[in-house]
Amino acid sequence: MSPTLEFDTDVNVKHEPSHDEAVGAMRIGEVARRTGVAPRLVRYYEQQGLLLAERAANGYRTYTEDDVERVSRVASMVRAGIPTRLIRVLLDMEEAVAQEHPACPRTVAELLASELGGIEDRIACLTRSRDTIREVLARTEHAALVSEAADGGS
Repeated sequence: MSPTLEFDTDVNVKHEPSHDEAVGAMRIGEVARRTGVAPRLVRYYEQQGLLLAERAANGYRTYTEDDVERVSRVASMVRAGIPTRLIRVLLDMEEAVAQEHPACPRTVAELLASELGGIEDRIACLTRSRDTIREVLARTEHAALVSEAADGGS
């Protein structure tokens, strides 16, 4: 029998975090979990120009805390009935105001003005609905639910 060689194959590898890990970037599943928005919708928001995701070396989208806030904001506007074409304009305007460079071309101003009536109508409808719900609950044995809802449902 020929002599056998035995090799020590135990290797210790020190994990060095990538740049994405170091700055707290997260993947789409984490953004979806934290915002309650399906990953498919997060990708749709990106396609619509409402969100700009960075790409890791492996091609995966990476997101930051600011992106989580933006996805939440976009989702809230969508739930409020604002079309994505208007959301993009509104987000751009909010960024311009925040940077103290508000500018509004005539075409954008006309778009915003044309949408204003519809937004006002939705607000009025929601206000009436909210007031009706409050009044009904206040007049029943469930009045305590009104204050619970105001405290965040806790």
